[in-house]
Amino acid sequence: MRDIRIGAVVTRSLVGETSTNLERLEEWVKEAKKRAVEIVCFPELNLTGYCNSAELTKTAEKIPGPLSSKVASLASKEEITILAGLVEFNPRGLPFASHCVFGSDGSIKVYRKIHLAPPERETFSAGERIPVFEASRILLGIQLCYDAHFPELTTAMALQGAEVIFIPHASPRGDAQAKHQSWLRHLPARAFDNGVFLVACNQVGDNCKGLSFPGNAVVIGPSGEIIAKHVDGGEGILVADLRAADLESVRSHRMRYFLPHRRPEVYRAVIDGQ
Repeated sequence: MRDIRIGAVVTRSLVGETSTNLERLEEWVKEAKKRAVEIVCFPELNLTGYCNSAELTKTAEKIPGPLSSKVASLASKEEITILAGLVEFNPRGLPFASHCVFGSDGSIKVYRKIHLAPPERETFSAGERIPVFEASRILLGIQLCYDAHFPELTTAMALQGAEVIFIPHASPRGDAQAKHQSWLRHLPARAFDNGVFLVACNQVGDNCKGLSFPGNAVVIGPSGEIIAKHVDGGEGILVADLRAADLESVRSHRMRYFLPHRRPEVYRAVIDGQ
């Protein structure tokens, strides 16, 4: 890994208002660029909005498609990596809740949400792959909201070399401080147990479809410590410098880097889902 400055955006996303959501993304990307951010992450489904109804499926499009191509062009123009989400058309059934890595070279790579929350299962299809992406000369993984509650997913990404895990959320209810405290029950453990940086951000405000989001973000270091947080309940961008030395300090430590000491042969039944 190398030292890198990242940004986690907390923004409002209106369901179906893709043009408005794209305009917000452009504004925040330009702000990130002014602040020397190299990777900027947006909340889950920020481009299409988030809800659990058939109405959302009307926004689904192929990737690449009109919306994703515009974001890819912006990433190339601003020479920045953008992590942003949209509803992806699925020719075999319900669409995917997807988050894309828009590279500064104009490329598009896709993560499809693997663990769907129970209310989401009549709206989306679940992804089946656990990819790790190379972007801005680091290795990163993406998880979406409910994904973060499953420890095996972070471990699978870490075993593939992921150095930073980005976890965009569309997590409603409560205020920002309460949501932050809720995240602290599990997100630091994902970082600490796997020796990775973790970056999470949430939508904010009323989406005009019955959901209201508290607006929070957090950056956690590979020792499980909070590096930065956004808990004021408003829109904003949380900027943090991720230091390679902090990752190396954990991964070179005889006791504090746990992955090399796993014994999957002992708990094979758990790994195989039995």
